Amino acid sequence: MSDRSAANLARTWVRHADFLLDQVEDRTADVAIGNPPYIRYDDLDDDTAATYRATWSSMKGRGDIYVGFIERSLAMLKPGGRVGFICADRWMRNQYGAGLRGLVAERYAVEHVWTMHDVDAFESEVSAYPAITVLANRRQGSAVVADTTAEFSKSSASALVKWSGDESLTDFTDVGVQAHRLPHWFAGDDLWPTGSPARLALVELLTDRFGSLHDPETGTKVSIGVATGNDRAYVTKNPKAAEADRMLPLAMRRDLMSGTFDWQGNYLVNPWDVDGNLVDLADYPRMAEHFAGHPELKQRFVARNNPNRWHRTIDKVHADLTAQPKLLLQDMKAHIHPVLEPGGFYPHHNLYYVVSTTWDMEVLGGLLLSRVAQAFIEAYCVRMRGGTLRFQAQYLKKIRVPGPESISDDLAGRLRTAFADRDVDAATVAAAEAYGIDPAAYDVLTSSDTEE
Repeated sequence: MSDRSAANLARTWVRHADFLLDQVEDRTADVAIGNPPYIRYDDLDDDTAATYRATWSSMKGRGDIYVGFIERSLAMLKPGGRVGFICADRWMRNQYGAGLRGLVAERYAVEHVWTMHDVDAFESEVSAYPAITVLANRRQGSAVVADTTAEFSKSSASALVKWSGDESLTDFTDVGVQAHRLPHWFAGDDLWPTGSPARLALVELLTDRFGSLHDPETGTKVSIGVATGNDRAYVTKNPKAAEADRMLPLAMRRDLMSGTFDWQGNYLVNPWDVDGNLVDLADYPRMAEHFAGHPELKQRFVARNNPNRWHRTIDKVHADLTAQPKLLLQDMKAHIHPVLEPGGFYPHHNLYYVVSTTWDMEVLGGLLLSRVAQAFIEAYCVRMRGGTLRFQAQYLKKIRVPGPESISDDLAGRLRTAFADRDVDAATVAAAEAYGIDPAAYDVLTSSDTEE
């Protein structure tokens, strides 16, 4: 081809413009392929950021403009068209990607997600958590998930492409890659799980078959303890810091360290009555004196916003929670570690809790101690350096459990014993039986997914 022909084609084919603002008629493309730019919204000037957000509904929170590039490319697709991008997969796991996840779930299909975190996917070395993601303008069908290592090569990629084209095939292994075909993708704008293809297949299977741990129908609730806004003022080991009915025994992280609940003597100086109303300090002179010794309480935003209620904690205290048996979990730990608090204590905000009106809490504790529960947490939660997991309520609610009525007396006894003995292996064997997991899937549970 002559230079002149090449220049003419370039002028015809290439447009130099802002892809997120340039006017292009929707549904004009059969295929969109790209590696979009990574620019945080915070790095844009205010006018540009505001215009992008007003134009593309998925660009919310403190995200990255590649989210808008994906939405724009999807909007251009003809029926049956596809978007294939290699870019960071963080939008699948973070809150700022919720709008895009919801859009994809409602109107498009996920066809491929090939995770390539350890592959030199770009000419220069970058820490971008890349993945090849293919989305299509059609109804959701099966989806291929692949997890690669540094050994992933051109020949492995070619073999994976060939395998992906045969809908009758479920599993694939080659040098540097493992893949699995899921019957469908995950619904809604919730976080999309991560992990090995086999682990994702198990999570999807259990998600389809069982209800959430947090379920109003079983009277089971997952939540977080009380945030005070100033622990120095509200948390004390002095039982006489205020009037006796204002001193609420408080469950804290150190009470769980041994695997059984061992109260270390902390109290919450509680400004709330049994009906959830803020008490009048004039009725409690000792508590008033205690709070007066912490003048910083009046400097908090919540106090300045309502000076007459300056002595309130950030969260209300719900009196009926105190007496209930609770499974308590630390916020950050490498493995799920539920501990039974038999009742009489209120959880602090560094603890998450599970209460239920239908479950035997020791049986449920056995299920949560198992590697089945661990698999859900690893699939959804943020992993910190050193392998520490964040056990937040949003991730705990992702755990699926069988109905309490489906657990036989014998199985309940085994789960109860495993929980009391802190025996993860026994809990996992019993839980696998409760979930109806076959031996092949059980092998997936015993091999941990690790990713920093």
